[in-house]
Amino acid sequence: MKRPVDDQFVLTRTQRESSSELAWVEEVTRLLDTKYRIPGTSIRFGADFILGLVPGLGDALSMGFSGLLIVTMVRKGVSMNLALRMLLNVLLDTVVGSIPILGNVFDLFYKANRRNLLLMREHYDEGKHKGSAWPIVLVTLAVLAVLVATVLGVGYWVLSNLPKFIPISL
Repeated sequence: MKRPVDDQFVLTRTQRESSSELAWVEEVTRLLDTKYRIPGTSIRFGADFILGLVPGLGDALSMGFSGLLIVTMVRKGVSMNLALRMLLNVLLDTVVGSIPILGNVFDLFYKANRRNLLLMREHYDEGKHKGSAWPIVLVTLAVLAVLVATVLGVGYWVLSNLPKFIPISL
C-alpha cells in the first residue's frame, strides 16, 4: 500500500535499515504526527493531536514522547545546535499546543516531531549539523522535566477550577 504524500517516509530506506533506532524514530514520529487523515481532506494528524485534547496530561505525554525522540536523535550524533533547534520545535509545540482549542488547531499543522525528523535527515544527507550534542542531553532532559511538571500543574489547575467557570447543574 502506497502512503499518501504527507505520510511518506522522511528518512531513506538505507538510513532506516542502518539503524533500528532511526527506524523507531521514524515510526513514532509518524504515529505522533501523520498516521491518520481527516476524511475528504489532505490534513493529517496523529496521537499528538489526540493527546492534546486532554488538558495538561495529554500535552505532557506528547512532550515526553517528543523528548525521547530528541534524545534518540542526539545519541545518533547530532550537533548541539541541531539539538537546540529540535528542542525549540518541541517547546513551541508544547507551549502553543497547551492553549485550549487554538493549541489543537496548531497541532494539526505544526508537527514538531516531523520537523525534527527532517532536520535529522539533513544531518545525514547533507552533512549539516555535525558535532556532539552530549553536553546538551542533560539540559534537554531537565528542561523537558520542568515543562512536563508545568503542563501537568496547569492541567490540574484547569480541571480543578473548571466547575468555577462552567456551572454544572443536575
